[in-house]
Amino acid sequence: MPSSLIPLPGDPIVAIATASGRAAVGIVRISGRDLTGLIDALIGKPLAPRVATYGPLRDRDGAAIDQGLALHFPAPHSYTGEDVLELQAHGGPVLMQLLLARCLEAAAERGAASGKPCLPHLRLAQPGEFTQRAYLNGKLDLAQAEAVADLIDAGTEAAARSAGRSLSGAFSREIDALAHQLIELRTLVEATLDFPDEEIDFLDRADARGRLTRLEAMLDRVLDRTRQGALLAEGMTVVLAGQPNVGKSSLLNALAGAELAIVTPVPGTTRDRIGQTIQIDGVPVHVVDTAGLREGSPDEVERIGIARSWQAIEGADAVLLLHDLTRLDDEAYRAADARIERRFGDPERVLHLFNKCDAAPHAAVPPGGLALSARTGQGLDALRRALLERAGWHGGSGEDLYIARTRHVEALRRTRVHVDAAQALAAQGDAALDLLAEELRRGHDALGEITGRMNADALLGEIFGRFCIGK
Repeated sequence: MPSSLIPLPGDPIVAIATASGRAAVGIVRISGRDLTGLIDALIGKPLAPRVATYGPLRDRDGAAIDQGLALHFPAPHSYTGEDVLELQAHGGPVLMQLLLARCLEAAAERGAASGKPCLPHLRLAQPGEFTQRAYLNGKLDLAQAEAVADLIDAGTEAAARSAGRSLSGAFSREIDALAHQLIELRTLVEATLDFPDEEIDFLDRADARGRLTRLEAMLDRVLDRTRQGALLAEGMTVVLAGQPNVGKSSLLNALAGAELAIVTPVPGTTRDRIGQTIQIDGVPVHVVDTAGLREGSPDEVERIGIARSWQAIEGADAVLLLHDLTRLDDEAYRAADARIERRFGDPERVLHLFNKCDAAPHAAVPPGGLALSARTGQGLDALRRALLERAGWHGGSGEDLYIARTRHVEALRRTRVHVDAAQALAAQGDAALDLLAEELRRGHDALGEITGRMNADALLGEIFGRFCIGK
């Protein structure tokens, strides 16, 4: 592949930074090492750093494409850490494309005039590349970079506020505090292994077991809050399942507060999955209504819908299995329900709902089940609380949470496993120090995956700074 087709970190990049479509204002953003020539071509004069300058945004012949604002953020004081130029104009799609094309044209002219064919050419930015450069240039860590996307994609107020806290570094500071505790222990263990003649009684004098116990407690607190943050960011997927005409579509409409699904007494009305995202205490809940589950349907379309229902059930975080409270005395109905239940792989994911309690107010609800009426709304609040409990949510308003992702939760879980292993090795005494050092290294590496900050060089820096190696 020609090298010119391989994106290089040093290439200047450009993109329309605002959403597609018509708007009052649109922004074209450029990032690179030196944008002086582009500024001259586009604006016709130097720009004061970080000051909005109003004037014409010019085409190749010097005519104004539009009147707008130009802002220059010299490196390193910019979002990406490079020189950044932002052109703000009226937000018409055609106008934005004209400005974008003019930026690419001006850069090409500048390269040709310089007589340096090896000069990097301005190119269109790839998705996320501005934020990637911010990470590579030390402006953001990985968790903060992910929080940028989470803030944009936030579906609830709580998620948006929590993403803002992660972007400001709240989550990263928690991870850094854990990493600091781990690296202190690693440093002491590595030094003890490297200098055995010093006769350092590591486990007792360094209080290794006490440190590890406190680290475990810190990890548990951070892991719990991270699970909450991941729930705010990604929500939970809930599938409504059950036999035909048990009220699945009515329940979807009741939870959503809108008539999303067609409700009729005809079995098999719902032929395909219907999804809607709702909020429960700020937590996004992705509710999926499915075709009624039954065997031997003569309708091919319905059979395809039932197959898709089972696919949705397999990928759900929780399944609301609806039962018709008015038909519990029907032996054939109970037998069909039993066959459905046997197909669920993990019964812990299933919450049994007994619908139509308004039509059967005296019917006995089996233990562990929840009575409700999708028609009147009775029992919906209890269902919402049960869903949050099933998801493990206890964050309240989420005001003290930070946004997180599933990968962060998994990294912290692996860290906890390695710290537990280190604690077990510490109980064996100094003879297991080499194995203890390895478990601490693995735990530290898992933490480093979250922010991308710590590496072997950072550990060496800590060791050299503390122990004067080579003195």
